[in-house]
Amino acid sequence: MKKFYMGALFLCTVQGFSSQEVLWQKDIKSSTQDFISQVTTTIDQQYLITGSSIQSNNQQPGANGQKQNNGYDFHLVKLNQQGEEVWEKYFGGKNHDFLSATVNTQEGGFLLAGTSYSSKGLDKKDDSKGGSDIWLIRINEFGDELWQKTIGGSSDEEARAVIQTTDFGFFVAGNVQNSSKGYGSKDVLVVRLDKNGKELSQLVLGGKGLDEVEKMIPTMDGGALLGIYSRSNAGGSKKTENYGEGDYWIIKLSKDGKVEWEKNFGGKGDDHIRTLAFTSTGYLIGGESRSERSGNKSVGIEEGTDLWLISLNERGEEIWQKSYNFKNRDVLMGMGVIGNPSTKNNQPTTKGILLGGYTQAEGRIESDDETFWMLYLDQNGNEQWRKHVKGESRKREERLSDIKLNRDGSIILAGTSAEELGKENWKIVKLGDTQLDQLIEKQDIKIYPNPVSDYTYVEIGFDFKEADIVMYDMGGRQVQSLKTKNKVTKMNTQALIQGAYIISVKTDVKTANAKLIKQ
Repeated sequence: MKKFYMGALFLCTVQGFSSQEVLWQKDIKSSTQDFISQVTTTIDQQYLITGSSIQSNNQQPGANGQKQNNGYDFHLVKLNQQGEEVWEKYFGGKNHDFLSATVNTQEGGFLLAGTSYSSKGLDKKDDSKGGSDIWLIRINEFGDELWQKTIGGSSDEEARAVIQTTDFGFFVAGNVQNSSKGYGSKDVLVVRLDKNGKELSQLVLGGKGLDEVEKMIPTMDGGALLGIYSRSNAGGSKKTENYGEGDYWIIKLSKDGKVEWEKNFGGKGDDHIRTLAFTSTGYLIGGESRSERSGNKSVGIEEGTDLWLISLNERGEEIWQKSYNFKNRDVLMGMGVIGNPSTKNNQPTTKGILLGGYTQAEGRIESDDETFWMLYLDQNGNEQWRKHVKGESRKREERLSDIKLNRDGSIILAGTSAEELGKENWKIVKLGDTQLDQLIEKQDIKIYPNPVSDYTYVEIGFDFKEADIVMYDMGGRQVQSLKTKNKVTKMNTQALIQGAYIISVKTDVKTANAKLIKQ
């Protein structure tokens, strides 16, 4: 078991004033080069940190009791709302296995999507299909396996992204090299599955060159939006021409996995897409650009590699585009959108955009290179503030891997921290932000799902030290009670009879009540 270290943290403000408060920081120590892929926020505001590690104690048995291998395994650490470890898990075969993407499921638990070089053995229950394969593992909220599936052929497949759709099924997106079903040296593979992992369809997308999917997000109609780094001109399945060396290639899929539209964005140089987000007007596309004003890129570059953000409507038509620069090579790793519920089509109204990343040195070294940064924009992409986040004992190289905005306006940053190459620790930071907090509409008490059949979540929308949550039936009899310090608390309603109940929250600040319907 790797030890956790807790430490204070300070913020270096580049522009504007610092409104952030460090709530906690956790460092997950390692003696090897560990990779972090994602931080996933659960429905009850806990955090699953996922990546790939070589276990420090390779005597730890796998799920089937056998000794683990010396290669990389899927590595999961779940933290509670206070940043304390809830559990830690590894999943691995006898060769290298790299965890790429994770999604929290609407029923609770997670689906893990990674790339496996392992045959059957240890935690892996299926034989290799040939080369590397996509390895999916469905787990419950405690990290216990529910099912797993290996997807692949004689070519090399790798997983890059996974989402859950409105029918509780999944889209998994990855890449396939030199496939007999493909079009170029590397193509995009999209697999659609039902909620139990049964494969429904496969789709290969690509031009005659190299195409790599970087990100996928669910759309309101049950489909998916793919963000692809494309070095292909039209040909194969690709209908759009590239403008330069590498372009942003955006594809909208319907809920049954069919292409609805595709768009290319780029200048004459290399433009690398990294992330996507859903907004009230459509979509945000973000990445890095080395292109001057050319092609359909209407903004230039200042130095090295700049951030390039494009706002699109639901049909993929451009609304605006903007460029941002931290000097040297700027790498965008995550993006979050702040919005309040509105009555217009039940969509959120976008109020702000938070970007997260790091800057690599090229030529001269800036003082804040290799440090986590955040960039906050208004809904039209105009910069409001930028800040660097540093630890009390800042390591030489710190690279952000993911950033998440929480419903209460707090921020989670997850990345790697290393003094020397090959010894990357995981660094997780939670910040409270008074500016973002003011943009988010809150209710004193919120209950979901409601009506409920099994479990419901009680969310308290104000700050407090400790709360008593009490459930009463309509006759005023107390049927459940518990104490909590969490903003979101899970309650079991399985034993309740059908009917209406009152949830009462009593804190040191105020008392709030709400009605719950048990189905």
